[in-house]
Amino acid sequence: MADHQRVHPIEAVPPPPEPKPTAPLMSRGSSRSENGDPERNHPLPPPLHRTIPYAPLKPPKRRNCCKKCLCWTISLILLLILILGILAAIIYFVFQPKIPKYSVDALRITQFNLANDNSLSATFNVNITARNPNRKIGIYYENGSHLSVWYTGTKLCEGSLPKFYQGHRNTTVLSLVLAGQTRDATGLLQSLQADQQTGSIPLNLRARVPVRIRLGRLRLMKWRFLVRCRLRVDSLAADNVIRIRDSSCSKWNSIPIVCFVIDTFPYEPGPEEEAQAVD
Repeated sequence: MADHQRVHPIEAVPPPPEPKPTAPLMSRGSSRSENGDPERNHPLPPPLHRTIPYAPLKPPKRRNCCKKCLCWTISLILLLILILGILAAIIYFVFQPKIPKYSVDALRITQFNLANDNSLSATFNVNITARNPNRKIGIYYENGSHLSVWYTGTKLCEGSLPKFYQGHRNTTVLSLVLAGQTRDATGLLQSLQADQQTGSIPLNLRARVPVRIRLGRLRLMKWRFLVRCRLRVDSLAADNVIRIRDSSCSKWNSIPIVCFVIDTFPYEPGPEEEAQAVD
């Protein structure tokens, strides 16, 4: 029976025919259709924008440093003023400082001549009394002092004080020689002669004296005393007794030349001065 079986080939089934292309819904080159623009019908969502929180700008560090430096400087100045005020109060209540007193006691003219060139040469011998009324304060009179005698704005003569120490409650009489020369003094002599006839000649004695204060055994800062004495004399004749009609001296202090300088100058007081300082 197997011999009677035959093999029949199966015919291949042809594929279905491809559909014919139909006319396009829109012409070539056109981006629209009858249903409208899909981008308009369905618009795209707006782009997302990231929001950054606002932070105020920090001031520059340099300005902060300047403010700090200014605050520190003002604080240090105020602290220094406070310390100086406390020290001044302690010195005032402990030592009870008093102003020295000065007076012109005598005046003698040894030379007062007009030369051939109309220059005036004058030499005065002046006695000045310096009083220190303080019980616990000594005064060192240093080098560099300057004294001068003036008449109506014209300097007649000048000189200086010696260097010395004035102890507690001490009175010192100084004999000074002041000399000078004035050029073109013809008009000055005429004015002097007119005042001499009235018997009242005004003179001004000016002194600039550097001193240092001693508290106990401690020498403090260097000051400059400015002294001005107004005199009225009856005559300016040479080798004649000159009477001082009236005199008044005023004194004030200038700013310290050197602050808080202790034992800078080599000057040392003698045995008598040390004894006065201890007393």
